[in-house]
Amino acid sequence: MQIHYRQAGLTVAEGDITRFDGDAIVNAANRSLLGGGGVDGAIHRAAGPQLLEACRALRQRDWPDGLPVGEVALTPGFRLPAGHVIHTVGPVYAESEDPRGQLAACYRNALALADEQGFTRLAFPAISTGVYGYPSAEAAAVVAEVMRERLPQLPGLEVTLVFFSAADAESFVQVAGW
Repeated sequence: MQIHYRQAGLTVAEGDITRFDGDAIVNAANRSLLGGGGVDGAIHRAAGPQLLEACRALRQRDWPDGLPVGEVALTPGFRLPAGHVIHTVGPVYAESEDPRGQLAACYRNALALADEQGFTRLAFPAISTGVYGYPSAEAAAVVAEVMRERLPQLPGLEVTLVFFSAADAESFVQVAGW
């Protein structure tokens, strides 16, 4: 991964999140938890069919109506270098009454789960900025606010924000003011 910004506890990088070697990666999942396109599809392909089986079990046991927007669920990482996957459903920007609050909940809840699990290395993709239509600059402002608020309270956690392109990583750094 190519690093675009680094400060204590936070790295902004360009690369493939499925290659992140740490405790967990966050999946920008859909409500079904059964795979999809974009980051979700890439994570499911890289993790192998066991991830789909684990997600089906989560649906049956905990989320029969699907994972609600902003909530999180944990599975093993299976074939991924990361040991676990934290699944979260971001808001569809045009359909949400509170896209800012829902997007912030995705990041806050994933950070809280990582802390509960004792994780020390966590990577996030850009949640909701693809087909869910969340404007990148607005999402960057939300993510920066959450990271500034929560990371000082989680001194043992190293977070990497992974962007697929250099332009997206640089845009995030600029919008976040880092």
